[in-house]
Amino acid sequence: MKQLLKKEFRLAMHPTNYLFLLLSAMLVIPNYPYYVIFFYTALGLFFLCLNARETHDIPYTMVLPVRKRELVKARILFAVAIELSQFVVAIPFAILRQNLNIPGNQVGMDANLALFGLSLLMMGLFNLTFFPVFYGNPNQVGKAFIGGSTVVFFYIVVAEAMDHAVPFFRDQLDTPDPQFFMPKLFIVIGGAIGFALCNMLAYKLSAARFEKLDL
Repeated sequence: MKQLLKKEFRLAMHPTNYLFLLLSAMLVIPNYPYYVIFFYTALGLFFLCLNARETHDIPYTMVLPVRKRELVKARILFAVAIELSQFVVAIPFAILRQNLNIPGNQVGMDANLALFGLSLLMMGLFNLTFFPVFYGNPNQVGKAFIGGSTVVFFYIVVAEAMDHAVPFFRDQLDTPDPQFFMPKLFIVIGGAIGFALCNMLAYKLSAARFEKLDL
């Protein structure tokens, strides 16, 4: 597995993955739907898998002494590493946003702990939608991305609407840190658990479908 992950980082990484990490700086933009920043991470994974299809990454990997299941695990772990890197890079910009003399985000959730927890769950749902479809037929990466991006945009619409309509979201979660720290911490923990569960299920479904695929 270690060697497969090395292959992912050295050969599969797409330039847009590095570029989209820098979009974490968009957290300092006033009145912007900050969930969209993490959608770009999903877009980067689409470009990664699209480039892998064009460079025949799967046929190349399959000639190595590895099982199909290991190939799937390496790619999903790689995707998780990219997604978590996005969150790590975003943290300093969220702190900067909190310390700038800018009014709170009027569009939706502010750049705070709750945003990170809810975004973790969103990325987990993207992986759960995208990868099982992708590994059912790696040549139809666009179909997988349409499904995954639809889930993400629906999630964004619902999350931002709740921020305006649900008192718990509006009055406690959408506040500057460290206000209402404990409720936000529970959201982060819940988001992390949801992220982990979604990725484990995504791996199981993807591996099962890929093993049935006649290459």
